[in-house]
Amino acid sequence: MSFVVEMRGKQMAEFQGKIAHDIRDSVPDWAPYVEPQAKPGAPNVLFIIWDDMGFGSWERFGGRIRMPNMDRLAARGIQFSQFHTTALCSPTRASLLTGRNATSNGMSVIGEMASGFPNSSCLIPAENGFISEVLREAGYNTLAVGKWHLSPATEMSMGASKRTWPLGRGFDRFYGFLGGLTDQWYPDLWYDNHQIEPPATPAEGYHLSKDLTDKAVEFLIDSASTAPGKPWFLYFAPGACHAPHHVFKDWSDRYKGVFDDGYELYRETTLARQIELGLVPADTVLPPLNPMADETSADGKPWPASEIVKPWEALTDAERTLFVRQAEVYAGFASYTDDQVGRILDHLEATGQADNTIIVTLSDNGASAEGGPSGSVNENRWYNGVPENPEKNALLVDELGLETTHPHYSNGWATAFNTPFKMYKTHASWEGGTADPLIISWPAGGIEPGGTRDGYIHVTDLAPTLYDLLDITPPDTVRHVPQTPLEGVSHAAVVKDAVAEQPKKTQFYSMFGTRAMWAEGWQASTIHAATPSGWSHFDQDRWTLYHLDSDRNQLHDLSSTEPEKLAELKRLWEDQAEIYHGYPLEDRSVAEIAATAAADAPELFDFGASLTLYPGGSEVPERSFQMINTSFRIEASITVQDAGADGVIFSAGGRFGGHALYLRDGVPVYVYNWLGEREQRIEGSGPLLVGGHILTVDFLKTGHEGPSPSGPVILTVDGTEAARADIRIQPAYFSLNGEGVNIGRDRGQPVSGDYSSPFPLTGATIATVVLTPGDDAVVDHHRELEAGFHRD
Repeated sequence: MSFVVEMRGKQMAEFQGKIAHDIRDSVPDWAPYVEPQAKPGAPNVLFIIWDDMGFGSWERFGGRIRMPNMDRLAARGIQFSQFHTTALCSPTRASLLTGRNATSNGMSVIGEMASGFPNSSCLIPAENGFISEVLREAGYNTLAVGKWHLSPATEMSMGASKRTWPLGRGFDRFYGFLGGLTDQWYPDLWYDNHQIEPPATPAEGYHLSKDLTDKAVEFLIDSASTAPGKPWFLYFAPGACHAPHHVFKDWSDRYKGVFDDGYELYRETTLARQIELGLVPADTVLPPLNPMADETSADGKPWPASEIVKPWEALTDAERTLFVRQAEVYAGFASYTDDQVGRILDHLEATGQADNTIIVTLSDNGASAEGGPSGSVNENRWYNGVPENPEKNALLVDELGLETTHPHYSNGWATAFNTPFKMYKTHASWEGGTADPLIISWPAGGIEPGGTRDGYIHVTDLAPTLYDLLDITPPDTVRHVPQTPLEGVSHAAVVKDAVAEQPKKTQFYSMFGTRAMWAEGWQASTIHAATPSGWSHFDQDRWTLYHLDSDRNQLHDLSSTEPEKLAELKRLWEDQAEIYHGYPLEDRSVAEIAATAAADAPELFDFGASLTLYPGGSEVPERSFQMINTSFRIEASITVQDAGADGVIFSAGGRFGGHALYLRDGVPVYVYNWLGEREQRIEGSGPLLVGGHILTVDFLKTGHEGPSPSGPVILTVDGTEAARADIRIQPAYFSLNGEGVNIGRDRGQPVSGDYSSPFPLTGATIATVVLTPGDDAVVDHHRELEAGFHRD
């Protein structure tokens, strides 16, 4: 008797033993059941993915942000002067892990903006296998720690499919957050396939970067202890340096005076250093501070005002003080996280694994201009369409980076940290969006220490490069699914030999309506504002042509002197767009998308009649139901055992916007925290008696204060009105990411200054909490989608 054994969806060897009725007469054969074995001496693999750190930010690349552990890696390996990404985080990470273009992965956008097209579904096809899937079948332990952001937003809850989560794409273990950002003091944490509470509080010294590092080292220890000698792949993706820029004050204070001269002089000194380091040609000059300010669409739409930088000399003294602190906090966040990364490197050295570990470290896109001309103290204002309050922001300068703020720097610092290039994250046409740091080290693999590679390389090239370095042939099938060809090309020869021939010939770019085509040193780029510009008229875009080998910052447009070369690259872009699912092009305004959102995918925007929640469950993301911009009712059925009961019954959101129903010394209290600026509070007249009670909170939308719905809120105890007040509510979601609805506790940032999280309910028990939107419920797609574009 014989049969074929399958493990982990992969066909293994045929059973060669003997099966009889009696096991005493049978002969075992373990060969088909043994897990895949790596080749003897196979190296470990460590990916370190930084977030929103432009080419000119690190000292190693000419900037002022001290990254000693990145220096440490570069000293043991090589750095690249022409590494490129997709200009956005999720698309870059998808390309990194698959070796395919973002559009081929269905990941031309972030998960919050998924749409029903092959290039933007945010459902990476099974035929585009992940490195983790390939290495697991090659005998590796596979570990993911940190930011994921490779799932549609609708699949980031406990009730959703886990098909796109790390454990669904080849990782054995996961610890981190699923979305594009999270609060570094009160993170939205997931362990494998379930949500967990942070292990400590900020008062106890908690910070997410340290927590992620602790878990990464723990995973490595577990691997070495339980599977000694088995190689591992660790994908380490901290939240740094995506907003919110959160860090301990002493780390920010280490940069006192470093940025006092402002972002324009920063650009000049950084370029001089980059020339000295040989990262750019000696004749490189800076582009204008606002290189696109005069550009308009075919029908006259101006360049987005949010991307126009204020000249440093035009700022007030208060603005300069605030802007300087923004940079100090960002730099402190980066340096603190670099220090944590150093603990991983220390562990590898202490355990003798450092030399035989391939370490690849990079940023996922250029620096972000999402803070706008003034930056922000609480980004939730922007997401809700409420303008910044410069005077109030200036008063909070000393709190930037602490748990009382959710900060982002001004777009002037984005320009500075992308020195010497034009533009920012989201712009695939310009080097400021796509040119980023890359360092690779592997001492045991013969990589020369301290070298630089100046050839063009793209994030899609890293997977095939890794496979070559590991001597692994990419499999024809993964889990029985036939695989598409890798779209990147291996740079293994270049990694090992500085004079090896450059293998890269072409690279296709398309991101949020911006387009470019690189071919052997030349690049054709469109002048087009990125989503959500609403420019459209793609056939009328002006194409520019640059010779990047001698004009890295795209200052000399050769389209008029080299028309044939431009025509060649434009044709090549069209050809590759057909191959890599480049169409449809997306640059719709928020209003345009909002007008069709409900019709395109009504299941994503269905209010539903009500939602019944129970204590003891995981947090419920706001996207799982709709109770925004509308009248609503919160009805809680509780039983009081102690007249002095304390704790949260219901909470949603947090310090930067949210609401909560809780007991304080037995008295029911409801607080609606409007954007962290106004705690609107009502409470009962006295403590609840021992026994069962029904508490209701009703908000009746009767008008607006600016974009915010307004009206009375009424607290009722057992059918009797206990308190009421006129309040205003936020136009859009509370959650910047995470901090959804919790029953019996407040998991993240506290909604009210009246308590500290998690403030669990004691002295009373909850039966149910029912959330019901009012009859006036109307989805404000405009606010919802506008927020989505900036949660990447």
